[in-house]
Amino acid sequence: MKRTRRIFAILARAYPDARCELDHRGPFQLLAATILSAQCTDRNVNRATPALFRRWPDAAALARARPAEVERAIRTLGLFRTKARNLVGMAQALVREHGGRVPDTMEALVRLPGVGRKTANVVLSEAFGVPGLAVDTHVLRVGKRLGLFQAGDPVGVERELCAQLPPAQWGRASHLLIWHGRRVCEARLPRCGECALRRDCPSAREDGGAS
Repeated sequence: MKRTRRIFAILARAYPDARCELDHRGPFQLLAATILSAQCTDRNVNRATPALFRRWPDAAALARARPAEVERAIRTLGLFRTKARNLVGMAQALVREHGGRVPDTMEALVRLPGVGRKTANVVLSEAFGVPGLAVDTHVLRVGKRLGLFQAGDPVGVERELCAQLPPAQWGRASHLLIWHGRRVCEARLPRCGECALRRDCPSAREDGGAS
């Protein structure tokens, strides 16, 4: 636990501006953008969402849309057909079950189409200030290289990391690992020679790569 907290303290100094990089205004836009971010970069999502939100600014408007219309608005993104169906289904569920508002509990969020624990934790932490640690591919990769957990599945990883950190730090911990994964600890060619965690990382190699 002490090692984990030291690692996150180092990351906090390295990335003082670490934050959610999805452009959004309010819980609904954040929820929609996070659904769109699956297997897609935040940069590409941010290019697609302005037009999407201009046409369908809230759950009530999106609930009335046809999936084919939404497909055309997000067709530059991967899995756009599935995501379009999920967006419309999510909006319809919000209108039907929550008066058009995004709920603020894990239980309610994960019942929405296209929403898993990762997306729910992003929304809880960013939109409502509820402690949540989102586990994406960067968190899995960087955390595994650093030896921060033993679990091999996202739910197990979330539990292990949360057990080592105060709840108030869960959301920021996720952002720190994501920023490090995007900027230094990349999937194919990690820049170990530039890494502030080199001395703490069992995967660091002298040739600048990682196993």
